[in-house]
Amino acid sequence: MSNVVYAMDGQQRRIEPGTHAIRLVNTLNMPHEEWLEWRRKGITGSDVAGICEITKWSSPVKVYLDKLGQLPSQEDNEAMYWGRIHEDAIAREYAKRTGRKVQRCNAMLQHPENEWALANIDRFIIDKERGKGVLECKTTNEYQKEFWEDRNVPEAYQLQLQWYLYVTGLSWGAFAVLIGGNKYMQFPIVERNDELIEAMVQICGNFWHKHVQAKNPPMMDGSDASSNLLKAMYPDAEPDSETKLPDEADQLIAEWKQADEEIKAAEAKKKTAENRLKALIGEFEKGIASEHVVFWKPVTQRRIESKALKAAHPDIYEKFAKPSTSRRFAIK
Repeated sequence: MSNVVYAMDGQQRRIEPGTHAIRLVNTLNMPHEEWLEWRRKGITGSDVAGICEITKWSSPVKVYLDKLGQLPSQEDNEAMYWGRIHEDAIAREYAKRTGRKVQRCNAMLQHPENEWALANIDRFIIDKERGKGVLECKTTNEYQKEFWEDRNVPEAYQLQLQWYLYVTGLSWGAFAVLIGGNKYMQFPIVERNDELIEAMVQICGNFWHKHVQAKNPPMMDGSDASSNLLKAMYPDAEPDSETKLPDEADQLIAEWKQADEEIKAAEAKKKTAENRLKALIGEFEKGIASEHVVFWKPVTQRRIESKALKAAHPDIYEKFAKPSTSRRFAIK
C-alpha cells in the first residue's frame, strides 16, 4: 500500500506507520470544538458501546443526535479533565512496568475502506516481538473499582479497543487504568477478535447509513442515557399546553400499563418473600441459608426534619432551601 492516499474530503493523507489506517487530521494542539466536529464525521471507538446498547452512559439516539450536532451542550467535567491529565502518567507507568515503548498518535485515524470508521488512539505500544499495538489508558473513581477487579475490563472499553484494532488493522492491544487517583492496574494483552469486529462493523455501518446519513433518528429506548437525554432536551413545558399524539401512542400506553401492572405484581411478590424471611430471622441480625446469607440489621440515620427546621428557623431554611423543577410523567 502506498504511503499516500486520498481521504473522504478528497485531500491526500498519509498512512499511519505500521498500520493500514489513514491519518485523517492532525489533532496536536487542535481546539476541543474542532476535534468534536471531526468526530461527527464518523463512528469512533467511544460511540460503539452506545450504538450496540451495552452501556448506561450512552444510547443509539444519543449518538445519533451527537453526530448531527443536536445533542444538548455538555460542558467538560472534572472526570474528563483529570482523565486527560492522567493519561500521560498512565502510559508512562505502563511503559515502565512492561518494558515496552509507548508512542503518541496525535491524529484522528480513518479506516482505508469504510471511511466512516474513525479512531482516536490513546497511545500505540511498540513491542520488539509483536510489533505495534494499541494502549487504552483509563481513569475511574473508587466506586467503579468493582468493574475492573479480577482482571475484568468493562465491556464498553473492550469494544472500543477492538474498534481501534479494526481501524488500524493491528492485531493486539492492552489496557491500563488508574483507580481513585492512587491505584494503578494493567491487564494482559488483548488479541484481535475478528468475529466481534465483524459484528460491530455491521451494526455500526447500518447505524451510520440508515440513521445518521439518512437523518432518520433511531427509536428511544429504556436506557438511563435516553432518560437523561430527554430531561436535558425538554427540561420544561409550556403551562396548559397540549399536543395531539400519533396513533402509535395508544400501543405505547398499552405497553406501559401492562409493564406497570407486572412491576406491581413483582413488587408485591418480592415484599411477601421479604416479610416471610424477616419472620424467620426474628430477633437475629442475620440468617444462614444453604447458598445465601440474609441480613436484617438495625441502621441508624440522621435526617433533617425540614418542617421542624422551617418552623424553628425560617430564615435559615429559606437561605438553604433550593427549588427543584422536574417533569412528572403519568397516564390517566
